[in-house]
Amino acid sequence: MGSRTASKDIITLRGSAAIVCEFFGYAANSILYNRGIYPEESFVKVKKYGLPMLLTQDEGVKSFLAGLTSQLTGTHLKVLCLFDLPSYPFHLNASQEWMEAGKLQRVVLVIMSRTTMEVLERWNFSIQTDAEVVEKGLIKEKSDKEIMREIQAIMRQIASSITYLPCLDEPCVFDVLAYTDMDVAIPFSWIESDAKLIENPQMVKLHSFDTKIHKVDTLVSYKNDEQD
Repeated sequence: MGSRTASKDIITLRGSAAIVCEFFGYAANSILYNRGIYPEESFVKVKKYGLPMLLTQDEGVKSFLAGLTSQLTGTHLKVLCLFDLPSYPFHLNASQEWMEAGKLQRVVLVIMSRTTMEVLERWNFSIQTDAEVVEKGLIKEKSDKEIMREIQAIMRQIASSITYLPCLDEPCVFDVLAYTDMDVAIPFSWIESDAKLIENPQMVKLHSFDTKIHKVDTLVSYKNDEQD
């Protein structure tokens, strides 16, 4: 009787970076929708990861998020802030370049009060990169379906965030921070930034996903109104 083994898919450094950057784009859209940062009618429904997902149709936000994902694939421990006015679009390809170089450590989507610019939420995506893959160009194996299931779990948690996060009852804006190695060249559409931290935040750890080359851990921290 023949034995069966679960099929595995070949994962390269570039392919893994592309998976992670695409995830960031969809995750950011989902956060902006589910946290009510932009009007519901400005999003359209698409199918991704076997789930109904929502994507913004606001041209400024689309340009901004495209800029995020293009840079992420290239690294600092600098804290960089992408201009929140997307007059100088930067592509999520840049982030992919940082990631392929093994220099991107974290991406944080920050939600702030439009009036006071107080930080209300920080969606933190920490990235661990297999250094041996970066140095030697090795390949890894993991089923695409397994990666998709792991991403599905995170997306479901983002979609249900209204059940565990405080209501944002004021107009808000968002920004994106990238934590990189110190030797990374800063693209013109990014500036060095402070970490935009929340004092004594509450934290909720979400699921992780792992391509075998990049592991992404997700954590959301938020302002604890009970301290006011």
